[in-house]
Amino acid sequence: MTAFCGGCFVHARLGLQTVKAVTSSDLSLSRLQALEQVDEELRRGNERGALSLVRDLQGKPGGLRCFGSARQVPQRLYTLDELKLNGIDTSSFLSPVDATLGSIERNLQIAALLGGVSAWSAFDFTQLQVLFFSVGLLFLWSWDLVSFNGGVKNLVLDTIGHTLSQKYHNRVVQHEAGHFLIAYLLGVLPRGYTLTSLEALRKEGSLNVQAGTTFVDYEFLEEVDSGRLSAMTLNRFSCIALAGVATEYLLFGYAEGGLADIDKLDGLLKGLGFTQKKADSQVRWAVLNTILILRRHDGARSMLADAMSSGKSVGACIDTIEKAIEGSDI
Repeated sequence: MTAFCGGCFVHARLGLQTVKAVTSSDLSLSRLQALEQVDEELRRGNERGALSLVRDLQGKPGGLRCFGSARQVPQRLYTLDELKLNGIDTSSFLSPVDATLGSIERNLQIAALLGGVSAWSAFDFTQLQVLFFSVGLLFLWSWDLVSFNGGVKNLVLDTIGHTLSQKYHNRVVQHEAGHFLIAYLLGVLPRGYTLTSLEALRKEGSLNVQAGTTFVDYEFLEEVDSGRLSAMTLNRFSCIALAGVATEYLLFGYAEGGLADIDKLDGLLKGLGFTQKKADSQVRWAVLNTILILRRHDGARSMLADAMSSGKSVGACIDTIEKAIEGSDI
C-alpha cells in the first residue's frame, strides 16, 4: 500500500481495484450539493423533504455536524443572582424599546407639523381646509391601524431606518442571525429570512408580515394542535424566541427589537397554563442557555450575519455555520 501525505489519493491493490480516498474537499462538495437540494425543497414548499435531507446529513462525516448538537445547560430553576454571576442582566433586554424607530417617528411627526404650518402660511389655507386635511390624515392613520395592523407605518419607518441608520440596519441583521443560529444549533431548520419590511412585503405580498426569520415548524404545530407540547419542543421555542434580543444584548448591552418575540413566548406559556413562577423558571433557563451558546459561537454568528446581509440562501447560511464551527466545541 502506498499513501501520499497531503495528496488526494490512497492507492491499494485489491485485485484490480484502485480506491480513491474521500477528502475534506470532497465531503464539503457533497454537503454543498445536499444543501442546494435543501434550498430547492424549501423553494418548492416541501418542508418535510427539506428537513428529511438535513436529518440524513446530521452527524455524518462531512455532513451537518452542528445541526441539533449545541451543548446546553442543565434545566432547573435559576435565580436572578445566578444569571448575574454569568454577566446577564435580564432587565436590559426582556423589555425592549425600539428607540431608533421611535425617534424617526417623532421626527416625522414634527416635520409633518412644521410642513403643515408652512403650507398654511404659504398657500393661505383656511381653518376649514386645515381641519379637513387633519381629519384626512387621521383617517389614513386609523385605516392603516385597522386594516394592516399598522403595517404601512411600520413599512415607512423601517425603510427610513435601514436607509438612514447603519446602526439600525446592523442591529436587525445581527438580531435575525441570532434567531437563525440558535434554531439551527438546537435542531430546528430555518425556512427563510427577511431583513427589512420592504423585503418581507415583496416576498410575502402582505403588509402584515414584518422582517424576520421563519422556520420549518410543522412538528411544533402538530404538537400544539394535539395539546401535547413536549419539553424539548418548548425549550427549543423558548430559546429561539429569545435569541434575537439576547444577541442584541451581547453586542450592544441592551435590546431594542424583539418585543413581539417575547410576547409570543409569554402567550405560549400562559396558553400552556404555566404559573408565574413556572414561567419565570422557563424564561431564566432559556435566557442563560441562549446567552451561553451565543457567547460560545460569537464568530459563527458574525459570519452568518455577513452571509445573511449578502442575501445568501438558507443552505449557504447553514454551510457558513458549519465552516465557522468546524473543528471546535459545539
